[in-house]
Amino acid sequence: MKKVLVTGGCGYIGSHTIIDLLENGFEVISIDNLLNSTEAVLEGIYAITGKRVRNYTVDLCDRDATLQIFSAHPDFVGIIHFAALKSVGESVLQPLRYFHNNLNSLLNVLQCAQDFEVPHFIFSSSCSVYGNSSALPVMEDTPWEEAQSPYARTKQMGEQIIRDFSVAAPFMRFILLRYFNPAGAHPSALLGEAPSNPASNLVPVITETAIGKRPEMRIFGDDYPTRDGSCIRDYIHVMDLANAHTRALQYLIDKQPDNPCDVFNLGIGEGVTVLEAVHAFEKVTGQKLSYRIGDRRPGDVVAVYADYSKAARLLGWQPRYQIDDIMRTAWDWEKTRTYG
Repeated sequence: MKKVLVTGGCGYIGSHTIIDLLENGFEVISIDNLLNSTEAVLEGIYAITGKRVRNYTVDLCDRDATLQIFSAHPDFVGIIHFAALKSVGESVLQPLRYFHNNLNSLLNVLQCAQDFEVPHFIFSSSCSVYGNSSALPVMEDTPWEEAQSPYARTKQMGEQIIRDFSVAAPFMRFILLRYFNPAGAHPSALLGEAPSNPASNLVPVITETAIGKRPEMRIFGDDYPTRDGSCIRDYIHVMDLANAHTRALQYLIDKQPDNPCDVFNLGIGEGVTVLEAVHAFEKVTGQKLSYRIGDRRPGDVVAVYADYSKAARLLGWQPRYQIDDIMRTAWDWEKTRTYG
């Protein structure tokens, strides 16, 4: 059985990706320091798959502790690197913390991958690397604009570090997955988004407001140059995103591409405004949301959505879920959620 290391495996995207990996025959080891997650997700993974996954509660910025895990598991066929701080607003207030955490953890994992000759590496990147792009939908070769937040800059820098490193590690192959706005939950309602810290992503804010955990939600700005004044995003169901990681890893294993470092956009190719997302939730669930319009949030881009044709062509990947499915599964999860 092929063994894969998933960093940030107890996080939202990492835990759903572990399910997809297990269902496709991989063995998984997780590393997660539980800074914004909980090992309770491992029970959800077990309930869905019937398989136990071991998590090492280690900070990847600790190189010696990270090295010990690789020494205990010298047979990884691949690494999927999710672990990172990811709040745009927080990164504006704490830039040094974001640079220290997101870059040092990546450097340590890459060093261990080189030392133990792990051949395949998938990097969790972001549409935020494009900045305020005037070209929509963005494609993989769309030029980057200025990063709008320290978080986005860590993703730009992470990609550049990997590209440079790929030249010095010819035995390795890398894929950078730039995804858009993950949302939704596993259709079983046994696993979903449940951050330990207050949620900042739109969909859990919506569901927490609907269920009464928040008195109201705030929409950051209604004066953007969009069809209703709110920001436009490309919302992708978390299980579609999870499957893309498995397909990217399998592509590297099966194809052994000549290109040492490739990049793929992952979205559904459609832009949805924040207000449209709110209305989609209300339509699907019958729940009326209490919200108010606030000021713009520093670090937010106006609009971004994907062209995913490259992933469709080379990875055989297609999104199966739309915005209504995202809202339905997220609400089903919120109603049964017991942690986070």
